[in-house]
Amino acid sequence: MSPTLATISPDWPCQVKAPGSHDWERTAARWLRDLLPARYAGYSTLTRHPVLLARHAQLQVEHEIRAVRVALRTCRAELPTIGVSETVIEGTIKMYAAELEQLNRLARAVRLITEALLGGGGGTGRGWPGR
Repeated sequence: MSPTLATISPDWPCQVKAPGSHDWERTAARWLRDLLPARYAGYSTLTRHPVLLARHAQLQVEHEIRAVRVALRTCRAELPTIGVSETVIEGTIKMYAAELEQLNRLARAVRLITEALLGGGGGTGRGWPGR
């Protein structure tokens, strides 16, 4: 096993090759694009600059974290007023809690990829090799 692969964080997404390995930035960009709404795929500024893509993905995940926190915090008070049963509310709370954990993992992974693009693993932050 190479030193790069041996030191990868457990938060590094399995869909993304290790920093410094052949084509790792492309796998990172593909993974980051999947975090964004589909309409962002058409913006060449994001697709040509992996650091910008990572930045926007981080903003997107942070926004989703805030939205889930609000939903979690308000569901006990608001859902009964629209006729949602206690059983469904409990399931909703569990769903939001699980989603919040997943989003926090994604945020950590995006930060790791951003760090690799900025300072290591062959990422230049300016674009793709050969472009």
